[in-house]
Amino acid sequence: MLFSSTVFLFLFLPAVIFCYYVIFRKSRKLQNLFLVFASLFFYAWGEPKFVLVMLLSIFMNWAFGLGISRCKTNNEKLAKLIIALTVVFNLSILFVFKYLNFTADNINALFSADIHIKSIALPIGISFFTFQAMSYVIDVYRGNGEVQKNIFNVALYISFFPQLIAGPIVRYETVAKQINDRIETKEDFFEGFSRFLIGFSKKVLLANSFAIIADRIFDGFAEGQSLSVMSAWLGAICYTLQIFYDFSGYSDMAIGLGRMFGFHFLENFDYPYISTSITEFWRRWHISLGTWFRDYVYFPLGGSRVKKPRLVFNLFVVWLLTGIWHGANWTFIVWGLMYFILLVIEKLTGFYKTDKRGAKPFLWIYSMLFVVLGWVIFRSPDITSAAGYILSMFGKTGEFIDPDFAVNIRQVSVYLLFGVIFSFPVIRKIKEKTKENTVTDIVYIVLMTVLFILSLASIVSSSYNPFIYFNF
Repeated sequence: MLFSSTVFLFLFLPAVIFCYYVIFRKSRKLQNLFLVFASLFFYAWGEPKFVLVMLLSIFMNWAFGLGISRCKTNNEKLAKLIIALTVVFNLSILFVFKYLNFTADNINALFSADIHIKSIALPIGISFFTFQAMSYVIDVYRGNGEVQKNIFNVALYISFFPQLIAGPIVRYETVAKQINDRIETKEDFFEGFSRFLIGFSKKVLLANSFAIIADRIFDGFAEGQSLSVMSAWLGAICYTLQIFYDFSGYSDMAIGLGRMFGFHFLENFDYPYISTSITEFWRRWHISLGTWFRDYVYFPLGGSRVKKPRLVFNLFVVWLLTGIWHGANWTFIVWGLMYFILLVIEKLTGFYKTDKRGAKPFLWIYSMLFVVLGWVIFRSPDITSAAGYILSMFGKTGEFIDPDFAVNIRQVSVYLLFGVIFSFPVIRKIKEKTKENTVTDIVYIVLMTVLFILSLASIVSSSYNPFIYFNF
């Protein structure tokens, strides 16, 4: 069930809000239990058979957490064994559903083997809820959150519908106390609803508009169409903006929905396209994934407080895993290793830390160039297509512009203008300089209403409503 669907907006969400705040308002236990069943229904709407996979994940990680709690003070070896079993169990689920077919295909190609495995469908959001499940057990082991003896509390943490299928990846330590002790306020509810509307508008009005052009150009190239330089760059830029507004819009909606029910999730994006280094970009993009790998992989390996060869190894492991996490395709692995190389260069040279006057624009161009090229690799169906597309961006065909470019740019030019403007912290600065008063409140309400109406009109009039991170 998409957040940006009429079923969610007019049936599911109103029903959940009514039951939560009216029928079950006097009991936190009943509210939590209701949210669990509502979340499972939300997931089952699109993936009914895979609810069993989630329920298995919930049960096993609940049991691992109990085991850790009972033995970590008097049997450290057993506690570490349970942590190892937790990692093996969760990664095994990911491997079977996400990477088994990919692994078999590569073994067949490399060794002329004949391994036949029936195609396995990918459960929506499995990478997100699996990482959250591991976070629960690891944080209990580290003492960063109390163990939940009630399995329904673990189920709520893992399956809560706002962040269930596309994040942000909510670390257990950040919400452990909120499961039973959160406080809902009118201010939180309306701020959360406002945040949801902003994300909804970003997804429907901007991301979907960029998707039309990006898909048209990338799919056309994959089918054998020649690309001029301008068309290739237009497709790459449209996808760069699409994935940002698609994913950050979903994160806004998830954070807003969580807040409507008293949960405060950490931010997942912080204007990543203003970055002047790759290091800064990954501090601003998909923050929840970056901090997860930092705290559960990078730091345990030794982080940056090691000798240079070890630092390079640590970064290699993190970015290889980051690429693999995104999908079973060599394009994701190459994409992750590209960032590994860039980050190693930045870590070892520190060139991006220069304070020379006038350096920032050049550093921004350098950063965005590789980000855009990275998204081309990320979007392409295979390495050969990615290489061919990038070569087209730099004049492989010898054609600078083509008739299709004129058609596409006319269709998307207005969206490009707003997409570029709002990828910078323009709204944040306006808010900082604007005093809160009755006039600004009225203007804000009117703007939110207009955005909501335009977004509703868009989803009602068009069936084209893709979502990139459902695949991860």
